[in-house]
Amino acid sequence: MALTWTIIRWFLLTIVLINEVAAIYTVFREKRDIAATWAWLLVLTLIPVIGFIIYAFLGRKLPHRRLNLMKTQTQLRIQEAIDRQKRQFINMPKPRHTTTQIYRRTVMLFQSLDDSFLSQHNQVTIYTTGQELFARMFDEIAAAKESIHIEFYTIYNDQIGNRLRTLLERKAAEGVEVRVLYDSWGSMGVRQSFYDGLRERGGYATQFLLTHNNLFDFRLNYRDHRKIVVIDGKVGYVGGFNIGDQYLGRLPKFGPWRDTHLRVVGGGVYGLQRRFIGDWNASVRSEEKLAHYRQYFPEIKVKHGSTALQMVSSGPESEQEKIKLGYLRLINAAQDHIWIQTPYLIPDDSVLDALRVAAHSGIDVRIMIPCKPDHPFVYRATEYYAHALTSEGVTIYTYQRGFLHAKTMMIDGKMASVGSANLDFRSFKLNFEINAFIYDSDTTDLLEQIFVNDIRNSRVKTAASFDQQSHWLHFKQRFSRLLSPIL
Repeated sequence: MALTWTIIRWFLLTIVLINEVAAIYTVFREKRDIAATWAWLLVLTLIPVIGFIIYAFLGRKLPHRRLNLMKTQTQLRIQEAIDRQKRQFINMPKPRHTTTQIYRRTVMLFQSLDDSFLSQHNQVTIYTTGQELFARMFDEIAAAKESIHIEFYTIYNDQIGNRLRTLLERKAAEGVEVRVLYDSWGSMGVRQSFYDGLRERGGYATQFLLTHNNLFDFRLNYRDHRKIVVIDGKVGYVGGFNIGDQYLGRLPKFGPWRDTHLRVVGGGVYGLQRRFIGDWNASVRSEEKLAHYRQYFPEIKVKHGSTALQMVSSGPESEQEKIKLGYLRLINAAQDHIWIQTPYLIPDDSVLDALRVAAHSGIDVRIMIPCKPDHPFVYRATEYYAHALTSEGVTIYTYQRGFLHAKTMMIDGKMASVGSANLDFRSFKLNFEINAFIYDSDTTDLLEQIFVNDIRNSRVKTAASFDQQSHWLHFKQRFSRLLSPIL
């Protein structure tokens, strides 16, 4: 009997040693930031064997071949289009006062990081409900004459998803070029055959970066989280809504869905078109399915509105965390107030410190988060950081009327950001995102009015209210925070 227990102990010790060596090799063989490195070491060492199953879903990076393809396609045949775009827009004037100087510096940041041009004369409409958004979007898709380009993280096989598919099939049958790009994980349960009718009518549909089968390529990270619609190269949509019944408030679990999306008419659409084509060309195999940049940028001859903006994209194909740096630029430029809405509040140290500095400098920092989780670990980590920020003078609101999914940031009533990127590690480092950075007091004022209206449906979370939570809940929050670099 003693011999049996000795063998078992040696067997378990061998497994632990092999697990430790494998954990160290697995984590350090790929370049990561120090926070993610320690988080994965924690998972792989504290949860032997099972930790590697978790890593298979969350930790593996995209193959370098795919990332290099992404970089190549982003630049392939695009320089001519970029040059053409830049010639059509007037550069910002020399700064004469502080506001113009801040605008100019922010614009220069994105021109340097993302080769993003400034479009100055856009008409921007803000949507906060799926009913209004999809009604307008589908009407414009139905009226399309030349091309319809659609890219979403989620397109579900449900009522609204089938309605969109039927509409696209009809437009493809009419001879309109239809291209649909979707993320296989975000659109879980939707098979490629879902789009067979569209393909039969001459349309195209493919998974982002050709993720063939979730059974063999089941990464939860490095997903296409962008939401882009471009119609005839003239009208564009960008924001937080996906295509699914839950975004219309039809799922009791979430209740009314509160999100923010933009409709853009003007040169800003070029930025969405450019991003879609780069993503599409990196995802398709056949040369005949490639979208060629030359034909999709109609000349803008009129001033549609007064909103200046830049479309900025980021993703793991680049080490530059472009949207995060944009958030930092806005936070650090604030003189009066910073108002933020995000479903996931899991900032890295740089963003956390910037918010702390702003709050301690007398700037009014307000952050609105949901009152309920859609991902348990993620929400507990969000609660942890919300608690920490209340102690630093930041006002935290929890939105009570359904699920808050908006990703907005408003600065001093002058600048704003709206898009797909949350205020978390995943959007900064792990997913492909796109945001509109807006330089216009009128549009920013409208976004701030929406924020104020949302406060009426929210509760203030104080440090005392967090302190009154149970010890078990505090433990879950602290534990989830340890995993925040990989959530």
